Amino acid sequence: MNKGKIVVVDDERVVTSAFSTLLKVEGFTDAHFFNSPKEAVEFLKENTPDLVISDFLMPEMNGLEFLSEVKKLHPEVSKILLTGYADKENAIRAINEIGLYRYIEKPWNNDDLIINIKNGIERSYLLSELRQKISELEAAKKELEKYSHNLEELVEERTADLKQSNAKLAGIVNYCADGILILNEDGIIEQVNPACETLIGLVNSKIISASVDDFMFSKKTFISKELHKLEENELFLREFYIKNPLSSNIVPVEISFARINPDEEFKRFVGVIRDVTAQKKADRLRDDFIATLTHDLRTPILAAIQTLKFFLDGALGELDDKQKLLLSTMQKSNEDLLGLVNALLEVYKYDAEKLILNKSNFNIYELTKLVYDELKPLADSKNIDFSIDCTDTSLEIEADRNELRRVICNLCGNAINYTQENGKVVITLKNEANDLIFSVSDNGCGIPQEDIPNMFQRFSQGTSTKRSTGTGLGLYLSRQIIESHGGKIWLESVLNKGSEFSFILTEAVSKAGVLK
Repeated sequence: MNKGKIVVVDDERVVTSAFSTLLKVEGFTDAHFFNSPKEAVEFLKENTPDLVISDFLMPEMNGLEFLSEVKKLHPEVSKILLTGYADKENAIRAINEIGLYRYIEKPWNNDDLIINIKNGIERSYLLSELRQKISELEAAKKELEKYSHNLEELVEERTADLKQSNAKLAGIVNYCADGILILNEDGIIEQVNPACETLIGLVNSKIISASVDDFMFSKKTFISKELHKLEENELFLREFYIKNPLSSNIVPVEISFARINPDEEFKRFVGVIRDVTAQKKADRLRDDFIATLTHDLRTPILAAIQTLKFFLDGALGELDDKQKLLLSTMQKSNEDLLGLVNALLEVYKYDAEKLILNKSNFNIYELTKLVYDELKPLADSKNIDFSIDCTDTSLEIEADRNELRRVICNLCGNAINYTQENGKVVITLKNEANDLIFSVSDNGCGIPQEDIPNMFQRFSQGTSTKRSTGTGLGLYLSRQIIESHGGKIWLESVLNKGSEFSFILTEAVSKAGVLK
């Protein structure tokens, strides 16, 4: 479809009718036709055309007069004059006086006319763009002149602002209650604030040029090792400690790192260190309270469950159907409550680091098959295609069998629960360079991307679109168990297509289980 607004003016209707038919055939949809030049002028006062075609001899005003008015309204628009042979001199004069683009003698050749129309529209576009560029250049020139005249004043103003900003920043850094330090990519300390000196217990000169690993430690990793993983995103480290050589105190801290020169090859990082001693103490008091409470709740709950079993077994007399339904409901509620209490106790053990892993060598496929057999009836009830994909059924690993069974059962159970009828759930076991990789994938409802970071948090129940009726501790416990093994657990999901939960246990495959 050809584009461009075209205005055609001719006092003879047969001519404008011919033009209308020709332009429609050629695909021009924005064409306007006038038999009165005065009406055309009124139209052009409100509309901007890309091309104007005018006859020369017209009763109200001739073509030169009309096109002169057009030039006043739209200087850049291309103008074509239709003339007879005798009017050629006037047409030539119009080229000089009003900037006529073309004059076409009657009768015209349609092919030549259409080519001139297209070229005229293109000329109007180019002139318009040129005028816009010239305007932009003139505006830029004025701005440049403005800045040139005030450059010195502007530099002084910016310098004063910079000094003021640096003074404010120095005040914030020096009087901040949290420790602040700057490291290079090798973990060498380049700068610290007074709060950081107090936390470490050494003066600035004793800290600068030392490795951050000399002062801060963790049971799992080194800060310098973690920095190499950091590009542009922030890095938040928990469970780190500072040993103050003056007081010999071990101070628990949390550290946030961010890169401060993303455009340079040699990386530098700023770290903010927060003393979390008070927070740790409050957490410990809270966890001890929960542990004591849940431990003391187990006995009465177990007693209630056992009593209800006596009733349901008929040990204390026959029951009618209504009584059995009521007591069964009570028993199920108490069993759910017991499950929550047990889960809270497990969370406490991991959070308080009071759980000792009992590692042994065992066949991971056989353990997975055991969980598979337990969950198969649930999958069959929903007509779910439930399977295991494992190329080496003799694969052995070293881990805590009971705790790993809890993780596998939780991940597979969730996959079945959140997969619709006639769906598919696949368990995959792989050995890659002595690392065990376990995955369970489904084609269920999937998880929104914004919910994925929260799925392994404590008391996370479902997603923003679908709530779970569970305790919200299953995935949290799974993460704790895997990380206690030195592994990693993660989730990949696409909404309405499915999810895949995976974990890796590094160097867990025993020599007997390595593929030959």
